[in-house]
Amino acid sequence: MASMPQDNDSRAHFVESLTSFTQQHRAMRWEGTFRQFLNDVLADQAERVTRTSHEYVWDMLRWYAGREEQEGEEATPYALFSRELYGIDAALERVVEYFKSASAGSEVGRRLLLLLGPPSGGKSSLVILLKRGLEEYSHTDDGALYGLQGSPIHESPLLLVPHSLRPEFREAYGVDIKGELSPHSKARLEQEFDGDFMKFPVERIFISEADRMGVGTYAPHDPTTADIADLVGSVDLSKVAEYGDEGDPRAWSWSGAVYAASRGMLEMIEILKVKREFLYLLLTLTQEKNVKVARFPLIHLDETIVAHTNLAEFRKFLQEKENEALLDRMVIIQVPYALSYLEEARIYHKLISKAAAFRDVHLDPHALRTAAVFAILTRLQKPERADLDLTKKLRLYAGEDVEGVPGGEADRIRAESSEEGLTGVSPRFVLNALSSAITRSEVASLTSMEVLLAIKASIESDARMDPKQKSQWVDFLVTARKDFYNRWVKEDVHKALFASFESEAQELLDKYLDEVEAALDQREVTDPITGDTRPPDERFLRSVEEKIRISDSGKGSFRQEVVRKAMIAFKKGEKFTLDSHARLHRAIEQYLFEERRDVLRLVASSARPDDDTAHKISVVQERLVNEYGYDEHSAKEALNYVTTLLSQE
Repeated sequence: MASMPQDNDSRAHFVESLTSFTQQHRAMRWEGTFRQFLNDVLADQAERVTRTSHEYVWDMLRWYAGREEQEGEEATPYALFSRELYGIDAALERVVEYFKSASAGSEVGRRLLLLLGPPSGGKSSLVILLKRGLEEYSHTDDGALYGLQGSPIHESPLLLVPHSLRPEFREAYGVDIKGELSPHSKARLEQEFDGDFMKFPVERIFISEADRMGVGTYAPHDPTTADIADLVGSVDLSKVAEYGDEGDPRAWSWSGAVYAASRGMLEMIEILKVKREFLYLLLTLTQEKNVKVARFPLIHLDETIVAHTNLAEFRKFLQEKENEALLDRMVIIQVPYALSYLEEARIYHKLISKAAAFRDVHLDPHALRTAAVFAILTRLQKPERADLDLTKKLRLYAGEDVEGVPGGEADRIRAESSEEGLTGVSPRFVLNALSSAITRSEVASLTSMEVLLAIKASIESDARMDPKQKSQWVDFLVTARKDFYNRWVKEDVHKALFASFESEAQELLDKYLDEVEAALDQREVTDPITGDTRPPDERFLRSVEEKIRISDSGKGSFRQEVVRKAMIAFKKGEKFTLDSHARLHRAIEQYLFEERRDVLRLVASSARPDDDTAHKISVVQERLVNEYGYDEHSAKEALNYVTTLLSQE
């Protein structure tokens, strides 16, 4: 997708945005003794200072939602994800609900969060957004965190308070202290500060994955050779000579991922590939908030563990009976592929906008949507209802009106197919096909048909797929072309041919509404010019309704629905337009299209056009470019394609 050069105003606006961001995130750094921390910090924000990791994540999510609202955006609980992840709102809502429940102190907070789904479905992106959100939030006043200076697990300064004084602390500040001081900080307290914890240095800390502060990540490269020391560390031989004892906590290597994640979040990639001892350690950490390593007592760690894995590994894990106890300590959330082709197209747009190969490439206005229709078809399960096929189901999931299916049925139909979205083509597969098409193209432009052909080539060359699946997926490409692209491109060409299309369509809509109201009221229509009266034009009404397959027996309920929506618009002081009723919109467009079919065929099919016809063709192509999102190459191809369709009808 070609990007337009940025003007000076855009650049100036970006500089202003950077300045504003810097001012908003210029966090106040603080350091001092524990005594100063009690006097200067704790008195004003005791509840914030004692937040658990789950409470901290939940507050971060709410902070993002509040910021969206301040910027004029619609605030949702999952605002952190809404600009990057599309089509998986249900999964995002469950993730947010997990943190809400865990922050309330329920048993959910003692469960590991496992994201389960197909490859390239958004699991990793979701976790990355959580990590980036925590990093940004820690730089705000609301997200201020404090830790013991020099502690390898940046633990809370309040853990310095002896257990005997903690009841008194609660009386004074109204909050509880949970946890134990780490062996490392205990050693420093005795040897560097002679046990005087009021002198222990405290500092404000900022979550940073790069600095291993509050974010840890573990990925098992080879499960057979994985060392649990990658999680919990080991003896650091270079420091043994300095401290003289392998049992000295300061001689321990605190480089394990669980230490980096303390106070924040630990990401476990492909968690079910690790050895069982890894899982028991992680689940004990989640359940008991501590880990046990050689030489030391239990080490208290407060962190949220978010893991993700694919379906194949999960199903293999389920087959082993000894894993049942482990599953009981997990909250499993499925993250499927998108099931709305509109949201899927947004995913493609986001991905290609970041790819250098597409920077100067034009895609016709339906290329991504057509590819998305194919992708969704591969993810759907065959409907059980006789009156519902895959095409209708796909349209229903995209929020479109489907004859015979009430709009509220979409959720119930989706619930009947719990496995939908867990299999099928991935966004990466489609993007790879698009990239291949670009490298083969002689022009920096792709049409919808070229995209479909590129996907077809990718299917046929994929060695992982059996012939039956290849044949089925090619059939889905045909469905995407016939049931969706053909209609979209014909409407574009039709509108471009008739400059007054929009006004004509609105006039036709008004006429339909007048005739319907007269028919329902059983009254005659008065001709505005002659003043004569006549019965409602039933022939006209049926010719419009038949374009969207409204049966004769169903016309009454359809007309009542139209009038009801028109009355709602009237009461709101709004005009009833084509956008007020999606199905009627399509019917009106199809009616006009049929009415002008012969004119379109005459213009589009002229092999050797005369000057007048050549001018009309040129005007149509120019309108396609200027008003409907085509470029010169795709506009010419669209007109030629519609010509072929008309010749076949």
